[in-house]
Amino acid sequence: MSKRVAVIDLGSNSARMVIFERTSRLGFYILGEHKMRVRLGEGAYEKGGVIQEEAMEKCFLAFAEFKKLISRYKVSKVLAVGTSALRDAKNRSEFIKKVRTLGINLRVISGDEEAYLGGFAASNLLPKFSKAVAIDIGGGSTELALIEDGRVIDTRSLNLGTVRLKELFYDKRNLKGLDEFIKASLDEIPSNFSCENIIAIGGSLRAISNAIMEIESYPLNLVHGFKYEWDEQKELLSEISTSDALDLNKFAIKKDRYDTIRGGAYIFKSVVNLIGAKHITTSGVGVREGVFLTNLIGRNAKFPAGFNPSLRSLRDRFEMDFRPNIAKFAKDIFEVLKPLHELSDEFIKPLVTAAKIYDIGLRVSFYSKHSHSSYLVLNSLNYGFTHEEKALMAIIIKQNGKKSVVSEFYDYKMLLPSEDKIVWLGFILKLAKSLDCGDRKDVSFNFANLTLEIFGLKDAIFVKDSVKKISKPAVFAITFN
Repeated sequence: MSKRVAVIDLGSNSARMVIFERTSRLGFYILGEHKMRVRLGEGAYEKGGVIQEEAMEKCFLAFAEFKKLISRYKVSKVLAVGTSALRDAKNRSEFIKKVRTLGINLRVISGDEEAYLGGFAASNLLPKFSKAVAIDIGGGSTELALIEDGRVIDTRSLNLGTVRLKELFYDKRNLKGLDEFIKASLDEIPSNFSCENIIAIGGSLRAISNAIMEIESYPLNLVHGFKYEWDEQKELLSEISTSDALDLNKFAIKKDRYDTIRGGAYIFKSVVNLIGAKHITTSGVGVREGVFLTNLIGRNAKFPAGFNPSLRSLRDRFEMDFRPNIAKFAKDIFEVLKPLHELSDEFIKPLVTAAKIYDIGLRVSFYSKHSHSSYLVLNSLNYGFTHEEKALMAIIIKQNGKKSVVSEFYDYKMLLPSEDKIVWLGFILKLAKSLDCGDRKDVSFNFANLTLEIFGLKDAIFVKDSVKKISKPAVFAITFN
């Protein structure tokens, strides 16, 4: 597969292009993202689905700009898809031919394919769910994907979209007609979509999540993976859906969403109530990532067990010295000291992951390298980890074995375990790193009589000296045998 791939997603409301860069066979990150508000569907829903000339010209200009960016980024492969407004349009072939003059082949995808792509991306790039329903609300349609054990098993596409509802109902102040229209569409959702977990996809739902984050002073500026409980926020969603556009500023909604956010909130609350959802997870990925992943790993495939694409990409770009012993030692020390620290196994994954990327900040600078590593974890470890796991990994790396918590602990406190747990995990990580003096694989541990016995490093003078300097979070001895 090409090293740099551009994916263009043309919707009813906007055209977006994402540039993906592969760092290895399956590792990748986003190199650039560009959006233009084109409103391809504007005026079309009241005029028999015909794309209006002004909207078509504005959209073509967006593609011409994308073409310039494709050259600037030296992209070797372009994948372009059109969704609701284009598939509904009677004159879509005219626009597709026009775009082809730029050297871009635009493919119109069905509603079911759109639903699949959004669900496929979410199932691979969010923490795993045993069962979830992905809801992608766009300008012209709403797509649902039923996900079980990491695979999309069913899809539905509904003619409910924010621009569509704006033109047909909100602009005419016809909320009664809106309610009847939505209820009729919801009849198309089968009973097997009933589920407690919702994955929220699309600009409107991300805007709502961002508003909730701002209202609650959420510590991470990251919408992908943000979670909230429906019972705690349903009143807010209801208020947004029926509010006058000029009153939306009190909900921390950005102005460019004023004309469509109400329809998105109305659709969302209606679907959530129908399927009985309780827990909402926001997805920053959708159709574009689905198109890329389908091209990368194949349709309805999964990444290999234990593989994480953003972890792999971070290591590809920033790892200077491959040191697998640190992760092994960290896990072994965690297990052997369980009688002392009494931490649950939920901390093993973030501890071991942190051990793998403990020193990636060295690529930035030797000085404050753990601060750099911590920053990279918070800002670049994008996929597959919960916000709680990311915050924990960043803090224990920054902790670097200190006996008291670093000041950043208080910034992310709502996402973190107690101070004593942070100190213990930071100590284990620091000790594991200090014990790694090369390719020694015969190191083992035992804990008895309040003594941690370390075997295989008896003659490692520098190691023993480093360990003496580490502050222990409890009273116990460390010996080398």
